[in-house]
Amino acid sequence: MPKVKTNRAAAKRFTVTAGGKIKAKKSYARHILTKKSRKRKRKLREATYLSASDARAVRRLIPYK
Repeated sequence: MPKVKTNRAAAKRFTVTAGGKIKAKKSYARHILTKKSRKRKRKLREATYLSASDARAVRRLIPYK
């Protein structure tokens, strides 16, 4: 069976935890931050975990991670 190529864009955006969950940075934290509340911006700094359906798609992109 041949090796599967890792999608490099996905590899830079997602990490796999020891428990097998897919960890990602939250979106909406890059620009136009003045209108967002302090609380909202603070919450956006925290990482999030992908849902089971999204994680399945990402797992195909990063098979060796």
